[in-house]
Amino acid sequence: LQKIYLGVKNERILKTKRMKNILVTIDFEKEANLLVEKASELATKFGSKVWLLHVAAPDPDFVGYAPGPQNEIDFRSDELKHEFKIIEQYAHQLKLAGIEVEGLLVKGQTLETILEKIAALNIDIVIIGHHKHSLFYKAFVGNTDSGLINKSTVPILLVPLNDDYDTEVSTVDSSNATLA
Repeated sequence: LQKIYLGVKNERILKTKRMKNILVTIDFEKEANLLVEKASELATKFGSKVWLLHVAAPDPDFVGYAPGPQNEIDFRSDELKHEFKIIEQYAHQLKLAGIEVEGLLVKGQTLETILEKIAALNIDIVIIGHHKHSLFYKAFVGNTDSGLINKSTVPILLVPLNDDYDTEVSTVDSSNATLA
């Protein structure tokens, strides 16, 4: 077993844990390959399985709208097929590196779906990209990062994805943390 350090309430504690399952949330930003690279590093070090997850917007009838004309349905279908092909490409990249990997494309509400997958797949750590957004954006669109940090029972690895950040990676353990 590998020894890893997880920060809890600004303290460093030593825990012995084997990371068997790593969840990577993919949102198809141009820096998504950085998330896959970080997953590859951890999976190689700990012998982990990687789960690549993209949460697609729910079907229109799920949010209270009629599905719409056939051309809209066809467009959405093509879009989902394209998104799944991208996930398969990332999975193939990890398989070539000798890493066990599964790609998932799930329709639903982003935060709730990620939390459900954390529990269902026995995830040990989540890797998520972090974008710097304005207060206005966060107020009207929401912020998956902070919602996940507040509600997750497993550590979250935030990878900065904006040009304003360096390439350093920050880790947040929200499993025992309390936010003031």
